[in-house]
Order: sequence, then structure tokens, then C-alpha cells
Amino acid sequence: MPPRSTPTARQQRIGYELRKLREQSGMPVQQAAALLGVDRTRIPNIESGRFGISAERVRTLAFNYGCPDTGLVDLLAEMAQERARGWWEEHRGLLLPALLDIAELEYHAAELTTSTTTHIPGLLQTEEHARAVFDTADPQLPGPDLMARLSLRLRRQEVLERDRPPLYESVVHEAALRMQFGGPKVARAQLEHILRQSERDRITVRVIPFAAGGFPGAGQSFTYVGAAVPQLDTVQLDSSHGSMLLDSDMQLRRYRGLLERLRALALPVEESRDFIRSIAQDL
Repeated sequence: MPPRSTPTARQQRIGYELRKLREQSGMPVQQAAALLGVDRTRIPNIESGRFGISAERVRTLAFNYGCPDTGLVDLLAEMAQERARGWWEEHRGLLLPALLDIAELEYHAAELTTSTTTHIPGLLQTEEHARAVFDTADPQLPGPDLMARLSLRLRRQEVLERDRPPLYESVVHEAALRMQFGGPKVARAQLEHILRQSERDRITVRVIPFAAGGFPGAGQSFTYVGAAVPQLDTVQLDSSHGSMLLDSDMQLRRYRGLLERLRALALPVEESRDFIRSIAQDL
């Protein structure tokens, strides 16, 4: 099997976790390669995500690395045996790989928590609102690029429509709710859409009002992607320079703590709905 030229974030994560387990065990690359009966160069390529690995070999390495966490090993083995191409692959070559990585992470997530200050979370945007947001991109997006991004965003939202969707929580600042992308009519329809979505069983929306004052992380938007085991959680950061994925233990702890502080500032669920409703009525 030829090496992957552009491994996905999920493929890279398998290798990253295997490298962590190997380094924690103190096992050198040569010995790990001998366990699999491969050349020593194969191990760094597996650990970078450039080469795939079977579920059986994941278990072989994890056992010999002395990993006691069966939940982690089971999930890594499950990830390794994934062979079906996700729907996002239809967009490969049309959009940046980082955008496809977001769709893949959301698709496999057990929980999703977003924090946004100036934009409505992508999974809650209406088509008209999303189009208006993309229209403001700098530099301006050519028509085909705009349509490709819009298509991806709307398709990503299907993750919330599954029979058993991930738990979804959004902590959104009042500033994002008052931004009138597309004008008052589009903005009102967007807020009404959020209200409808917030009534669903596995979706929670809470608002941080201006009255809460300053708060940590005010200058950034991020999504905390919860996996079936917390060791495989990921934080996805949005910025004007693109998306960034964080997954070190220290980074995950930091953002878990940040989310707790943001929740403490946000209004309760029912008060948040009333707050959103009042903004919509003013438009």
C-alpha cells in the first residue's frame, strides 16, 4: 500500500497516540518494528499517519507497550479498521484539507461543544446566513469556492439530524446574535432557527450577554470535540488564518477548564431562549 500524501487528522491521531504509548513504554523504534515484522522506517511512517495500520497490529503494539486502558485501545483499533470513505471526501481537491478534517471530527464525535463570540456556530447556521458570512470573506471568495464551502457547511449539519446525534452544546455571545449578516430579515430567520434547534433533546444553547462583562477566551472561537474516551478528545480553533487542531493532554485540560468558566457566565437554558427571542423581536 503506497504512503498517504495527505493523511487526515483522524489518521494522524492514531499514529500520534501510538507514538505516545511507545515513548511512555520506553520501547525504541527498532523493537516496535520487530514486533510487527516490518522495517524500522515503517514505525515513524505509521506514527505520522502516512501509513495505515490494522486493528490487530494496533492491539499488538498497545499490549507490548503495556497500555492498561482497554477503552483507548478499543477505540484506536476501531479507528484503524475504518475503510469507508466519508462523504467529505467528495470535496477533497476543492477545499482545504483542514475543512474536511472538521467534518470528519464532527461525524465521529460523541459530544460537540462550541464557544463563539462574533459568529453563529456553523452547525446552527441557516443557508442564507452562511452565504452572507461567506460573502464577507477577505479576500473575496470566487463563486465556485463560495458554493463549495456553503455545500460543505450545510452537509456538516446533517450530523445533528442522525437518529443518535452527538450531544451538542453551544455557548454563544450576545455579539454573535446581534450581527446582522444578510440584513434584518436573514438575521431574524437565523435567530428563529436557533430557537427551534435549541428545543431538541440533544441540543443546548446558552448565551453570554454583554452584561456579563469580560470573560476568558473572548477573542477566539473553538469547538471541543469529545470522543468516546477523553484521551482522544480534540479542540478545533477558528482563526483568520484557518483552523488549528489541539490534542495534547495539557491543551485539553485547559479548554475543559475554559468551558466550565464560560458556562458559569452564560445564562440558563430557558433564560437564553428568552434572550434570543427578545433580540429577534427587535429586528
